[in-house]
Amino acid sequence: MYLKFDYNNMMQEAIGKEGILPKEFDKNAAMIEAARKTVLDNRGKGWQEWCDLPFAPESEIDELISYCGAIGKKAESFVILGIGGSALGPLSVASALLHLHHNELPKEKRNAPKLYVEDNVDPERMASLLDVLDLKTAYFNVITKSGETSETLSQFLILYSALKKELGEEEAKKHIIVTTTIGKGTLYNVAQAEGFKIYGVGKGVGGRFSVLSPVGLVAFAALGLDVKAMLKGAAEAAKSAEERDVKKNPALLTAFLQVKAMENGKNISVLMPYADSLKFMADFYCQLWAESLGKAENLNGKTVHVGQTPAKALGVTDQHSQVQLYTEGPFDKVVTFLAVEDFRTTVVISDDKTVNACDFLKGHTLNELINAERKATEFALKKANRMNFTIYLPSVNEQTVGELLMYFMYQTAFAGAMLNIDTFNQPGVEEGKKATFAMLGRSGYEAKLEEVNAAVHKKDYII
Repeated sequence: MYLKFDYNNMMQEAIGKEGILPKEFDKNAAMIEAARKTVLDNRGKGWQEWCDLPFAPESEIDELISYCGAIGKKAESFVILGIGGSALGPLSVASALLHLHHNELPKEKRNAPKLYVEDNVDPERMASLLDVLDLKTAYFNVITKSGETSETLSQFLILYSALKKELGEEEAKKHIIVTTTIGKGTLYNVAQAEGFKIYGVGKGVGGRFSVLSPVGLVAFAALGLDVKAMLKGAAEAAKSAEERDVKKNPALLTAFLQVKAMENGKNISVLMPYADSLKFMADFYCQLWAESLGKAENLNGKTVHVGQTPAKALGVTDQHSQVQLYTEGPFDKVVTFLAVEDFRTTVVISDDKTVNACDFLKGHTLNELINAERKATEFALKKANRMNFTIYLPSVNEQTVGELLMYFMYQTAFAGAMLNIDTFNQPGVEEGKKATFAMLGRSGYEAKLEEVNAAVHKKDYII
């Protein structure tokens, strides 16, 4: 494994009664092993096809790298049209691995197309995108697993129409790549009819678990990222998830710690990267944790309303906006730090003798400063008896990012098994989708429209 996990500050020895006793591991050994076995026994089955993604056939990966890599070499812009897992996964990885001002670099320094991830249907956002794109050199990856996502289909209709107007119908088709379930859904049917290049998402790969499928890999290959190294890192996390000894299985260990924290009233999980490159990893985590674990019923049909609300913070920025609450507010949070040991560059703080101040900073590096700030925040939380743990990345690269992604997915699956819920469904999201279809007049949703229109909004409560 490339990652390292420090959970000292989750234990009573460090933070007193708010922490967990070591004997809890032995006391709950049967439950922990049952969760491990539940997840591992279902690898590659049902909604756990995502477990097999790091081990995809090499021929499939080679074809994807070749085709999408060629697109990337001729594209000035690469645009992802998607929402939820179809956008957050690709965005978190690209943000981690590309230059932090990638789109602003001159072409000769970028060596890859500009990246735009369009994950909303704000009309001003779409108009702004069209203002900056040269459609002659822009390529689009349209992503929806179901093939029925209203937001993505709307974006597709707008941009495909613009492409045809600008390039002509035949050339426009070459600028579209579709990622969806093969043989199912509106988008697949349109792609077949129009002759678009299609990459498939496995039927058992849910959107929030799909980043290491073509949902993410298409863009990563187009951007020139090392897809194979990413999958190698993910394979490391998958292998460690097999360990029977919970102390050697980070995903299982931290899932248990989070579940115990939930039982003790810690209903908020904060992910706080101390690296701008990992900022959007918190967005990925928030969707994964929230949609997977926030459930009304358990597998026995009992109403439980379980879940832990994820929140995102960025070190050092949010030390100055949120950490006051974390250290002195309610004892309802677990903070997970993402730490980078070796940044990809070193910046020295100038030892300017003409400035008669700040001598304690001079000659140090920003690398030292950001890690000192992180350690200081850990210390402050520990002193205030607040639960926190740290995940160390030796550096941010394809292998460590791949491992981190797969770790998060296994941690979530293990936590869901411990909570005895369906980790992979999302009934709360589906209700909103159906209401949207109804309000836009989709055939077959007439009864739902009546239900929506019957919802009362009293004028008394509108000011």
